[in-house]
Amino acid sequence: MAEIGIGILGGGYMGKAHAVAMSSVGAIFDTALKPRLEMVCATTPASAERYRAAYGFARATDDWQVLVNDPKVEAVVIATPQETHREIAEAAFKLGKPVFCEKPLGASLEDSAAMVAAAQAAGVVNMVGFNYIRTPASQFARKLIADGEIGDITWFRGEHTEDFYADPQAPATWRTTGMANGTMGDLAPHMINGALALMGPITRLIGAHETVHHTRPGGEVTNDDHAQMMCRFENGAMGQMYFSRVSTGRKMGYAYEISGTKGAIRFDQEDQNALWLYRMEGPEATRGFTKILTGPAHPDYAPFCQGPGHGTGYQDQIIIEAKDFLEAIAAGKPLWPTFHDGHEVNRVIAATLASADAGTWIDIDKF
Repeated sequence: MAEIGIGILGGGYMGKAHAVAMSSVGAIFDTALKPRLEMVCATTPASAERYRAAYGFARATDDWQVLVNDPKVEAVVIATPQETHREIAEAAFKLGKPVFCEKPLGASLEDSAAMVAAAQAAGVVNMVGFNYIRTPASQFARKLIADGEIGDITWFRGEHTEDFYADPQAPATWRTTGMANGTMGDLAPHMINGALALMGPITRLIGAHETVHHTRPGGEVTNDDHAQMMCRFENGAMGQMYFSRVSTGRKMGYAYEISGTKGAIRFDQEDQNALWLYRMEGPEATRGFTKILTGPAHPDYAPFCQGPGHGTGYQDQIIIEAKDFLEAIAAGKPLWPTFHDGHEVNRVIAATLASADAGTWIDIDKF
């Protein structure tokens, strides 16, 4: 098994998740490439060294250029704020290094377009981090839809709702400043990506966003607390989505409902190991949604556990991402979702914000 040196930029919430994933993915999935935690980068020498010792990296630095340019770092994982994504990715691509970048891709539509162009020019593997759509249940939902199991799709409803800012006394932080850190920049990309994965491209939409609590202890809120949209998919289906960080009681409300001419699907990330499936068949008296507990028969489940219904968790989603990234590098071919897919999400976000400003329907192809 060949080794590959991994450099991770950022050691906090997502940096830790990716470090743990790279440490364990080879044992779980028996990947052709075995990751070696070569270097971690953080904002100060002290924090970088702390992450190095905690996660098992060989070396640490507080300079992202040192990490990217190091010859022992053969693939780069970007888990830093959006405004840093473009410069780091472009530098890595110039050296021919594969890049995995956390969502959203860059801090603007211009950033993500430039990152896609750089990836294409370099011709190297690139991937963007949308982990929730990788649960075995949601992967199975994609297969059911693609196989026509619920017929022609007529309607989609999706949400990404949490309540970490539902309390108006929660203090102002970096999350309450700048649209890139608001709900449309933070939570919406996950469900928009999920909608595109499950339903295909969006052609038109009308959106709105709102700040619910304009001030918080410590400062003014300059971005959105929640947002919504109605949309039309390329396949003709109608859709609606809602995103919120003030949805009281919701902890991980990544959820969707899909209706078709032969059946329907429901999913809620707070119960991520279950998928609800309705089939329009048999006597009316016995029809109803069936709860399917994920198990070894579902995508990417068996390597974690041989027992149906035992379940996978959040960290396992990141391990699946790591497996996909390594497989793409080994094959030398792109694997969904690439930077292009991340840019498509950003196009939908830009269109939603423009629609909210104009108060009218917007065609996606304008972005």
